[in-house]
Amino acid sequence: MSVWNPENVIDVAESIGIASLPRDVVEHLARDVEYRMAQVLEEALKFMRHSKRTTLTTQDISQALRLLEVEPLYGYESTRPLRFGEASIGPGQPLFYVEDEEVDFEKLINAPLPKVPREVSFTAHWLAVEGVQPTIPQNPTQADQRNQELSAKGPGANSTLAAMSGNDNVSVKPLVKHVLSKELQLYFERTCSAIFEESNEEYRIAALASLRTDPGLHQLVPYFVQFVADKVTHNLSTLYILTQSMLLISALLDNESLYLAPYIPSLIPSVLTCLVGKRLGSPSQDGPTSHFALRDFAASLLAIIMRKYASTSTTLKPRIARSCLKHFLDSHKPLGTHYGAILGLTMVADAESVLSLILPNLRAYNDGILQDAMKDDGKREQAEHVLDAILKGLKLLDADELVEDSLGDVVWAKVGEIGLV
Repeated sequence: MSVWNPENVIDVAESIGIASLPRDVVEHLARDVEYRMAQVLEEALKFMRHSKRTTLTTQDISQALRLLEVEPLYGYESTRPLRFGEASIGPGQPLFYVEDEEVDFEKLINAPLPKVPREVSFTAHWLAVEGVQPTIPQNPTQADQRNQELSAKGPGANSTLAAMSGNDNVSVKPLVKHVLSKELQLYFERTCSAIFEESNEEYRIAALASLRTDPGLHQLVPYFVQFVADKVTHNLSTLYILTQSMLLISALLDNESLYLAPYIPSLIPSVLTCLVGKRLGSPSQDGPTSHFALRDFAASLLAIIMRKYASTSTTLKPRIARSCLKHFLDSHKPLGTHYGAILGLTMVADAESVLSLILPNLRAYNDGILQDAMKDDGKREQAEHVLDAILKGLKLLDADELVEDSLGDVVWAKVGEIGLV
């Protein structure tokens, strides 16, 4: 006895021009159809179980048909389960069909138009020249590739960093699930809340001391890096949170038991933001020059990072120097950004960067920006901080062993000509 209705076989035969079929042929065909359907369903269920799902989808059926070397059915691909309706065409003859979604015509007309797609454009760049990959924005460096490999993926990833990188609509399931113990989760929550708690200074000092000395924090390093990046991104107007974020990074750098080299490319953007950010803190609440202390702290962190990890990445130092030089030469940036950029150039490459990057641009910077700021009473105090940063960098030239006495005299003569001192 066949479960498949033999009448369906007769209907199909009549649709292709076969008027009559013997009864035994109809029953054999019905049993063969039943066997084939069971075979397809069995393979489809395997795909469903391996995908760790409990709902069978049309994609599972298509994969099963391909596995059985049968041409898949087209037109049934769907991201949601299909809704089947039942209609009766006679006694004991139900007919199933796919229900169409009803759409209100008035709502469809009044709905906002979709965004106009961007025009198609083409550009060309050198992927490699004589086997060497040129350092241009279109070609990712090794640090960028390493950063992409270490970035969090999946539903638990940081949505802010994903949106900034353009991957907010991509869901990638990691091959290995990273599971933290309840003790580490509790430690992470308590430490982060204690560091950013303003009322209890004792807990804050204890949390930072724990980060500097505890040896079992390897699993929490990427979570602390993402946490700091999120805090810096969303709290540029709160000087206290930015300072505490830099203190957290400083504590991680002081911990000798942590291996931070793979996470340095992810830490650099937060430090650079606090170094050359356009507006840090609230001038009305914190004061117009309160952000200079944060920039000094960020510059010292940058110097520590360069001293410890510049040897592990050959592109780290030139990229940071290029970024700082860009902000230093931008006349539209505020004086605070110029101050941080000068400190960054001084901390990254010491006397070498001052001699090759800052000194050749001093005359233009002094004539175009610094002199006008010194004459403005509202900007004079900030301009004096910038002047102190320049003189601090020039003192490295005078004291550096690589600079001869005669060259030092030439440098200070140039400074005198410019009118800085």
